Amino acid sequence: MKSRYRNFSAPGRVEICGNHTDHQRGRVLAAAVGIDITANAKTNNSNTVSLKNDLFGIKDISLLSADIRTEKQGTPGALVQGVAAWLIRKGYSIGGFDATVSSKIPVGAGLSSSAAFAVLMGNIFKGLYGLNLSPMEIAQAGQFAENVYFGKPSGLMDQAASSFGGLNIFDFEDPLNPIVTPIHANLSGYSMCVVDTGGSHADLTADYTACTLEMNAVAASFGKEFLREVDENAFFDSIGSLRHLGDRAILRAIHFFDENTRVLKQAAALENGDIQTFLELVIASGISSLAYLQNVYSPSSPQEQGLTLALSMSEKILCGKGAWRVHGGGFAGTILAFIPDDLKVFYHQQMSRVFGSDYIYFLDVKPEGGRELS
Repeated sequence: MKSRYRNFSAPGRVEICGNHTDHQRGRVLAAAVGIDITANAKTNNSNTVSLKNDLFGIKDISLLSADIRTEKQGTPGALVQGVAAWLIRKGYSIGGFDATVSSKIPVGAGLSSSAAFAVLMGNIFKGLYGLNLSPMEIAQAGQFAENVYFGKPSGLMDQAASSFGGLNIFDFEDPLNPIVTPIHANLSGYSMCVVDTGGSHADLTADYTACTLEMNAVAASFGKEFLREVDENAFFDSIGSLRHLGDRAILRAIHFFDENTRVLKQAAALENGDIQTFLELVIASGISSLAYLQNVYSPSSPQEQGLTLALSMSEKILCGKGAWRVHGGGFAGTILAFIPDDLKVFYHQQMSRVFGSDYIYFLDVKPEGGRELS
């Protein structure tokens, strides 16, 4: 029987609260957004995935070799092979396919284009080969692909937000069985906005890694691997004896404990329709990232502070209305803001003067996650 083309989609995502908490098995409040990556795909009776895209042309990726090759890191082929390798390790029977891929998610804008691509691949394998995969399993396959094959040390939040859709708390205390709690929110009167401030992430791996290593070092002082396993009161009682780890490590641990609790407070405010408290908590999250987590600019490049500039401008433009915070990994990239609708045009105009109109993204929460389209 001749195979037919079928359509698949996976959305980008925003992190609303839980900055650098997922790698410590903490909580994150995240949402899928209404820009996505799509593909029409069909099986091809081979062990090769053939991808066609306007950006990278045609790529043929063999599924027969699970070798991890450094020269393929950071490429779409690495994500395809990584997802396939995870599925094969789990005992699933898969094969190749031909797919034409199109993306509306801007690359490098902090909206998780690579995670959405991996989730898209998981859904294509699921649909074409009849796999019984849950949204969390597809997210875990995507994280494996990004970590091991793509070369990006991400937590599970990006893939989970894309895979599940909607607005959710993701609790990673048990990384094999994360708890997903849908949150119902009415943000009418406000627009969610991501501002891409520019700046390359290419030389920031050491900065991202330091956040994880320093938090892990604090946890290790208590005989634990992750901060989520450490008693918060015991941590605060012991700060004086932890200073040999470096004060920044202590401050980053303080951020984790506060941010992990703040996720619950933000979600409760949204569920209760208390938008003012929600906005205040968004700002508090941003201040914590700036002062304690210290991921708003790289200490190796203090002259490059696009995020700090965007946050300062947002505070001045909004004049105490709305909210603003660093978004995602930090050090370069994007901020997230919640803009009152009556200031939306003015905010766009003012931020465009500095960062360019093409780098201001107004977004809605998308209820659907990665899936096959009708």
